[in-house]
Amino acid sequence: MYLAFPIGWMYYFGTNLDERFRVPDFWPTAEQSHKIPYEREEIKAEVERIQSQIRQREMRRKEETDKLLNQAKEAFRRDEGAAQVEAR
Repeated sequence: MYLAFPIGWMYYFGTNLDERFRVPDFWPTAEQSHKIPYEREEIKAEVERIQSQIRQREMRRKEETDKLLNQAKEAFRRDEGAAQVEAR
């Protein structure tokens, strides 16, 4: 009993794992997966692609920062204007 139960358990869960616990389309295909560039032109193209992504990310971050700064300036102007009206 002490040996039969663990052996039966391992046999039950150890056989036909591919059929029982298979998730369709879990791993990406070769076309969906990344491809390591080996040729000089491919490496240059990949470096350019990465640099353009970085530039776009920096531009987005700068635009967001400028937008937040402008909102803060506008809020400061409104508060300053309201304080001047109250002071009169």
